[in-house]
Amino acid sequence: MEKIRVELTKQPKQKPDITKTAFGTEFSDHMFVMDYSPEQGWYDPRIVPFAPITLSPASTVFHYGVEIFEGMKAYRRADGGIQLFRPDQNISRFNSSADRMCMPLVDEEFLLSAIKQLVSLDRDWVPNAPDSSLYIRPFMFATEPVISVHAHGRCKLMVITSPVACYYPTGLNPTKILIETDDVRAVKGGTGYVKCGGNYAAANRAGAKAEAMGYSQVLWLDGVERKYIEEVGSMNVMFKINGKIVTPKLTGSVLPGITLKSCIELMHHYNIPVEERLISVDELIEACRNGSLEEAWGTGTAAVVSPIGELCYNGEKFVVNGGKIGAFTQQLYDKLTGIQWGKCEDPFGWTVRID
Repeated sequence: MEKIRVELTKQPKQKPDITKTAFGTEFSDHMFVMDYSPEQGWYDPRIVPFAPITLSPASTVFHYGVEIFEGMKAYRRADGGIQLFRPDQNISRFNSSADRMCMPLVDEEFLLSAIKQLVSLDRDWVPNAPDSSLYIRPFMFATEPVISVHAHGRCKLMVITSPVACYYPTGLNPTKILIETDDVRAVKGGTGYVKCGGNYAAANRAGAKAEAMGYSQVLWLDGVERKYIEEVGSMNVMFKINGKIVTPKLTGSVLPGITLKSCIELMHHYNIPVEERLISVDELIEACRNGSLEEAWGTGTAAVVSPIGELCYNGEKFVVNGGKIGAFTQQLYDKLTGIQWGKCEDPFGWTVRID
């Protein structure tokens, strides 16, 4: 692979007040870009000033939604240094998504080195306010200027970064979730396990309906039987039922979350049993009614751990743990974020220091 070419911005932007900045609305000074063609493979890797890009109106991405993306973060440690959290897992999933979408794979070590170089260059954009971080968005899209349906040739890979505070304006306060009964997110054999825009676009209608009803997100059921719990809009989901931790089994229609995987591995490390299995909505609602649902929370890169304080199913509302964050959820959040921000020991080797 070629050496990364670097072009520094001549007009550095003013850093935003992270406490007043909505998630994903401000972007750092530079971005990483690399192009692909069947003849050349990946070529011209470069870090350049953040700026608009030019594409043909016939580019495949516009007509057939050929794109994938990832979400990861850089964290400011107490000593002023910067570190990443399990970037190898995100990059591996990026290639898994590329393979499913018939897009070119990328050298994983090279992409990691490019991300590290980009973050290091824009190190001043990594905030140090409590619960803040630098969100990193790698993405790839097809640029072939042909509007016929075919396997994709030319592509562009980019990485942009954005300083962020909490994903939800309410912070770690419990969210309200609507269980969706009409629309479906994905089916086995489709792209449910892929991080691609089409999955999120298909979720917009249900999300808008939930928001209009006062709910933050929807909880999806499986697309075949409309019976089994799958995931919350932008997160995986976990429950504490009768003292046991359970989470939906990954069956090919649910995104294999890096944060979910980390939560499960943390529990195994501390000898806390966790069941990965099919969970029916009937079982969940019965647990709500008889009081055995003790806690519920979502897991994801953006929110890390997000407690669920209310569920709504077919118009019936159920308050979880008195609408407050549960003790186990809080412990899980503290332990995971402690590792991410370097506040506590990392016995797993999950963090990658940039400096």
